[in-house]
Amino acid sequence: MSTATATKAPTAPRAANGGNALAGTIGLLRFGLRRDRVRLTVWILALVVGTVSTASNYKTLYADPADRASVVATMDSPAGLAMSGPRHYLDDYGFGAMLGHQMLGFMAVMVGLMSVLIVTRHTRDEEETGRAELVRSTAVGRHAHLAAALALAVLANIVLALLLALTLGGTGIDGIDTAGSLLYGFAHAAVGIAFAAVAAVTAQITAHTRGASGMALAVVGVAYVLRAAGDAGGDGALAWLSPIGWAQRTYVYIDNRWWPLLLCLVLAVLCAAAGFVLSTRRDVGAGLRASRLGSAVASDALTGPLGFALRLHRGMLLGFGAGLFLMGAMYGSILGDAEDMLKNIDQIQEALEEIGGATMAESFASMVMIILAVVASVYVVMAALRPRAEETAGRAEPLLATGLSRTRWVGSHLAVAMAGGTALLLLAGVGFGIAGAASASDGGLFLSLLGAALAYAPALWVTVGVAVVVFGWFPRASAAAWIVPVYAFVVGYLGQLLQFPGWMSDLSPFGHVPQLPAAEMSWTPMVVLTLVAAVLVRVGLEGFRRRDLETT
Repeated sequence: MSTATATKAPTAPRAANGGNALAGTIGLLRFGLRRDRVRLTVWILALVVGTVSTASNYKTLYADPADRASVVATMDSPAGLAMSGPRHYLDDYGFGAMLGHQMLGFMAVMVGLMSVLIVTRHTRDEEETGRAELVRSTAVGRHAHLAAALALAVLANIVLALLLALTLGGTGIDGIDTAGSLLYGFAHAAVGIAFAAVAAVTAQITAHTRGASGMALAVVGVAYVLRAAGDAGGDGALAWLSPIGWAQRTYVYIDNRWWPLLLCLVLAVLCAAAGFVLSTRRDVGAGLRASRLGSAVASDALTGPLGFALRLHRGMLLGFGAGLFLMGAMYGSILGDAEDMLKNIDQIQEALEEIGGATMAESFASMVMIILAVVASVYVVMAALRPRAEETAGRAEPLLATGLSRTRWVGSHLAVAMAGGTALLLLAGVGFGIAGAASASDGGLFLSLLGAALAYAPALWVTVGVAVVVFGWFPRASAAAWIVPVYAFVVGYLGQLLQFPGWMSDLSPFGHVPQLPAAEMSWTPMVVLTLVAAVLVRVGLEGFRRRDLETT
């Protein structure tokens, strides 16, 4: 054998697809549609129904031009603009302008969340579980997974845009015309596609799905903050650094400018191209960012199930904590203006009178608390279902093969979920209390608002109990645990505005919490909710102890 032959570097075998990096993309796209047919249907219908119902409520709540003028006067402040959108919408505040001003920024965050989860689920999650490597060993190109994930996200956003355009354009509401509705729908699609491309980049950086999703969602959060800061600042310069700000500056239903959406598409193309390039610089299953070397000796906390569970939940808990603190502070900043903001809106006035309270600020604070509590419940459901993710990924089985019992293992995650949810309520209450007390010039509100937030802790514990019962006895139906926070928001918040019957509120654990600070404290429902949570947790643990483990 010659020296040249002996030292020749081995060449990678050509794939059966002839070297086509996109081979198999259509098949993976069809498979993704098959896997996510229910998930995407729920997402899209929820966004469409929420938007159309809000538009219909505007017609009811603000039928009188004087009502809309009152809203303009309230919104024309730094706090009001930060919560909604740019001031230009206020120049002609019809129903269409209200929809674009108040809903477009919020809905853009939800669409960004949907798009990020689509991409990370079909790229990084496939690699983390080892399925991508098996698929790539067949006639599938190296870029097929990412291309199919982006195509799925684009398709979902286009379907959402068309449904929004059709449903809003067909409502017949004054100021919501077909041309504006088409732009309104595609503004959502443009933002969603941009954030999907951002997720294509973050999926290359880290080797973990949670890390990729967290980084992409952090970009969504920064985009929202830049938009809010730019609109509150007057000149709007910072808002031009945000895809959400670009969408709002289409001035839908007013000027109907399409060109700002080109900025979203340019960002999407650049990020998608970067994602494809970066994917060639790493191995399958690895990330560009090397895993940080840990200590050679584990800390005492990590040697126990509780400390280990806390370490797994730490990043998500910190992210939700920061978000809820800021969310509470934003709501608190308008608490002092609540009476002027809502005094001419009959339907909200009726809902606040139903709540009770000595002042309008207290009644409004009680209504806001349910929103903060529902956001905290999203965390507790995710945390309570973390054992299911560990089980299906095959990481639970090696742990339970040791001396660690099933009850202690699941119980550690549930303890973190319950304690973490309570800590989130504390942070939300602190943010709401500080900003609310300053806005209303009433220092006594701080402790009242803090106590009102913590009152929802037993309801969160019941939510954890429902999640563990489903996980323990019906693991394949674990997603049903999300019914609790969704139902709590629909009935607890929208139900107050739409006058749902009282029995519907009684079906939610959040409906039994005293509506502080407007109402008097009642300890009986708190104790009952705590006992119900304890029973549910016990039943769920028993179910998990009796069944077999399921791995993918």
